[in-house]
Amino acid sequence: MALNSRICDMLKIEYPIVLAGMGGASVPALAAAVSNAGGLGVLGAAACAPERLRDWIRQTRELTDKPFGVDTLLPASVRRGKPPQSGAAPVDPMALAAEYRQFAADFMASEGLANADGEAARRAIGGRDAEGGPPLFSKEFFEAQMEVVIEEKVPVYAAGLGNPGPWMDRLHANGTVVMAVVGKVQHAQQVVESGIDVIVAQGHDGGGHNSPIGTISLIPQVVDAVGDRVPVLGAGGISDGRGVAAAFMLGAEGAWVGTAFLATEEAGIEDFQKEAIVEGGDADTVVSRSITGKPARMIRNKWADAWVAAGKEPLPMPYQSMISGPVMAAGIAARRKDILPGFAGQGIGLIHAVRPAAAVMAELVSDAESALELATRFR
Repeated sequence: MALNSRICDMLKIEYPIVLAGMGGASVPALAAAVSNAGGLGVLGAAACAPERLRDWIRQTRELTDKPFGVDTLLPASVRRGKPPQSGAAPVDPMALAAEYRQFAADFMASEGLANADGEAARRAIGGRDAEGGPPLFSKEFFEAQMEVVIEEKVPVYAAGLGNPGPWMDRLHANGTVVMAVVGKVQHAQQVVESGIDVIVAQGHDGGGHNSPIGTISLIPQVVDAVGDRVPVLGAGGISDGRGVAAAFMLGAEGAWVGTAFLATEEAGIEDFQKEAIVEGGDADTVVSRSITGKPARMIRNKWADAWVAAGKEPLPMPYQSMISGPVMAAGIAARRKDILPGFAGQGIGLIHAVRPAAAVMAELVSDAESALELATRFR
């Protein structure tokens, strides 16, 4: 049974498998490798400064003549703190900054980590940021990124967070196919109204920023709500071909796959982080706001555990990344798997070796086709 859907025609790809735009991991080499293998490679550009993003797009074009995409974040408001509980005063991130920086300094001292410079910190929290330009994860930063996406006329744009509605007309004028990653039916309905072309329904199983709703529950509900208007990609913990087939069985028309491509030769993460993926099991991830300020699934680590033990409420985006960045950079410099093993989904127990991305892609396709063929025998 050939793995195919209308997604293939829309994106001009051979197989309906899309690389998740994972910050720090989905670099030009990986995106191009996935595209060259018949899927859609997507750059994880959330933390790329505008000129670095432009450079990544041009590098990818040099590595493949196939379509590819760019993924960034579009939070509704990066300046909005967590709503206070009834009767509580609003959170003032700047008032807590000094206290939280001291917490980070004390943590690094207790772990024997040297303080890290600003550039290393920016690299640690999800991308290869360049010097200059708007402050990282600010409103101006996100808007400047979108100008690059539009100027470069990328084939596909994916909003990993938020609604790209304000840019939709300009993106579509360039022929760009626009996707949005959602974690609730309500969010899917909202972005469809803005004219989105493809919805990615990503459940709680997924790595990085994800949904409070489990993958197997979320996908069919999103399909029922908006699948008659736009195709839906399933996401969240899909780490092998059986997961891709399951997404189809739940009504999706393709899969958005991240963690399976972390343990690849082309992924932009460190070798010790790839080792952590291979060594990990189903119970080795945790959802924490300790790195970006938004809930994100990662391999369990001492930094995330320290926030729980201290009973501290992480700051909202972008402030928390200013606190965590130096710690993460120091963890990378020291090659500490227990400090920064990285973001990953619950499917890491299905990954047993670091391989070329093309081999991962071929196995995803082959195993998905076999699983779907087997399913038809039970009709």
